[in-house]
Amino acid sequence: MALIRRTYRIVDGEQIEGTWRPVFIRNGPTYFLTDLLVFADGAINCWDWVDLDGLREKLKIGWVATHLKPGAQASAHHLASWRFDEPQMWLTGEELLGEVADEIDQLNGRPDSTGRCLEALDRYLENRTEADRRALLAAYMAVPAHLRHYALGDMDAKDWPLRVLCTPIGERTTYDELVTESMHAQAHEYFAERDRSVRDWHENHPVDGPDQAQNSTVKLASIPGNWPTEPGIECLRNEYPATIEIGGDTYASAVHAYWALATTDETARAAIRRTTTALSVERAVGHAPIRQDWPHLRLTAMHTVLRAKFNQHPELADVLLGTGDGRIDYNISSAYWSGDTKGRNWLGRLLELVRSEIVAQRAGFLR
Repeated sequence: MALIRRTYRIVDGEQIEGTWRPVFIRNGPTYFLTDLLVFADGAINCWDWVDLDGLREKLKIGWVATHLKPGAQASAHHLASWRFDEPQMWLTGEELLGEVADEIDQLNGRPDSTGRCLEALDRYLENRTEADRRALLAAYMAVPAHLRHYALGDMDAKDWPLRVLCTPIGERTTYDELVTESMHAQAHEYFAERDRSVRDWHENHPVDGPDQAQNSTVKLASIPGNWPTEPGIECLRNEYPATIEIGGDTYASAVHAYWALATTDETARAAIRRTTTALSVERAVGHAPIRQDWPHLRLTAMHTVLRAKFNQHPELADVLLGTGDGRIDYNISSAYWSGDTKGRNWLGRLLELVRSEIVAQRAGFLR
C-alpha cells in the first residue's frame, strides 16, 4: 500500500489530485527505483502516460518490474547504484495493479475494493440470501489478496470471519479451510458482537457532541476559470469577488482586504483598492513595505477579513453553513495557509471558526 502522499497536476486550469508510490522500472538491463504517479482522472505515469489497462501491459512486459533478476544492475539515478544479490519483491503485478486501482478510487472519494467488500458484507448480514453471499464472495475476491486480512481492521481475527461467510458450508475458503456450520455460526456471532460494540460506542459518545465530523470534508482545490452566477462552494475562496468594507475602506475581495491590512503604505493601499481582480493584488502591492510584525498579526487579520466577508454577505454565509461540521481543506501555494498533507491549513481552520461563529450568532448565542 502507498503511504498517504499527495501531489497534483494542472489540466486545462483544473487541479487533478494525485499520489505516488515507489516502483522499479526496467529500462534495458538496469532497474531504476523511481515514482509511479497516480491521478484521480485515471492517468498513470511510469515514464510513459498510461491508464490502468496500459499499466497492466507495462507490468506484463516487465517495464514496471515486480520480479528482480539476481545480479542485475539497479539505480536510484544520481543517488546510488547497486546490484541485486537475493532480491525479494512483496507484490505481484496483479496486487500492484489492484492497489493502484484502489488509489484512484480513494482520490475520487469513492469506496475502494475493501470499501465495496464491506458494503457487500453489510447487505449480506442484513438479508442473508444466497445472491448476497455470492456478491460478497465476488467483492472479497476483488480485494487484492495481500490486503484482504486488513479488511476488517482486526489484526487478531484478520479476515477469518469474512472469508468464512463468503464460503458455503462444506466448501473450502481461500485458505483451504473446510467450512462447517459451527464456523458460520462463529462468524455471524463475530459480526453481531461487532455491531453491539458499535452501538455501545455511539451510546457512550461525549456529552458535548460527537468526536468526529458528521459531514464530508470540503476541498477548496482551485480557482475556477469563471465564477458561477449563483454562489457555490467556490465562494468560500478568498479570491471570490465579494466586496468587503474594513476600517471605512471597501475592497473587491478578501485577498484585497488582507493585503491592504499587511501594509501601512497608503499609496499601496490605494493601488490595492483600484485593482479589480484578486490576481492583480500582488502586483499592486509591489515593493510596498510589509509590517514587520505581520507574521504575528496575519492570523488575526485573516480572521477579521473572513468575519467581515461572511457577515456582510449573508448569502455567502449560507453556503459556508451548508458545509455542516465538515473539515475544510483550502489549497493554496503556502504551507501556512494550505490544507495539503504538509500544510497547517489555517485558512480552512479559520473558515471553520467563522462558520461556528455564524451558527452561534444566528442561534442568539453570540451578539
